[in-house]
Amino acid sequence: MSAWTAMAEHLSWGRYLAMGLMVLAGAAMQGVGGLGYAMFCAPLAAIFFPELVPGPLLAVGAPLALLAYLRERDALNRQVAAATLVGRVIGTFAAAGLLVLFSAHALSVLFAVLILAAVSLSTLGWRVQPSTTNLSIAGVASGIMGTITAAGGPPFAIAMQHLAPATMRSTLGVVFFAGTIVSLSALAWVGRMGSGQWLLSLVLLPWMLGGFLASNRLARHVSKATIRRWLLGTAAVSACIILLRVWL
Repeated sequence: MSAWTAMAEHLSWGRYLAMGLMVLAGAAMQGVGGLGYAMFCAPLAAIFFPELVPGPLLAVGAPLALLAYLRERDALNRQVAAATLVGRVIGTFAAAGLLVLFSAHALSVLFAVLILAAVSLSTLGWRVQPSTTNLSIAGVASGIMGTITAAGGPPFAIAMQHLAPATMRSTLGVVFFAGTIVSLSALAWVGRMGSGQWLLSLVLLPWMLGGFLASNRLARHVSKATIRRWLLGTAAVSACIILLRVWL
């Protein structure tokens, strides 16, 4: 039995439609605010569509991140992107060392509380400058959080909230694309990304493209202040989800 036939037998039209609508909404969110696809889709998929976690969701997210960069590549600040990427790589490796010293639950709670504190301070007027140093620190924190909790976006939301929206979206597109390629390579290496997962990713790509295309018009009409509120709200919700997971 081919992978395509096996997928067709186990995937009803209703289930496929529900998956597609979830991906479409997540892609539109990320296309407008630079973040949101993973935060929106991952918790829903873990509950309702476990066959999408983690490989197919990542495989759909990779071209989404690339499209976000290509759409606004002229706005990319290479220095910002480089600092963020270097920090992300360092943080990914640092997570392994931290997990030897502390439990994943303790680290998850610590980062979630820190993110909520940073969001609260930001709403009260604390201004985080998007300097190279701060973005490198955010990259390190994102690498650690992403490895431990699968939610690496909140540190970027805090550090990038005052960047121009186009620069922020293109930078996050580069960072997420590079990180996703590494993750997919690792999954394929350990045998968790086979032909069935790739086919499932393929049939969901039109929904991702639909959501991204919808975001093209929306992104032009959303103000910088609205983007900032979206980033802070996304960070806060992600932190709360992490705390809920630990508590459960």
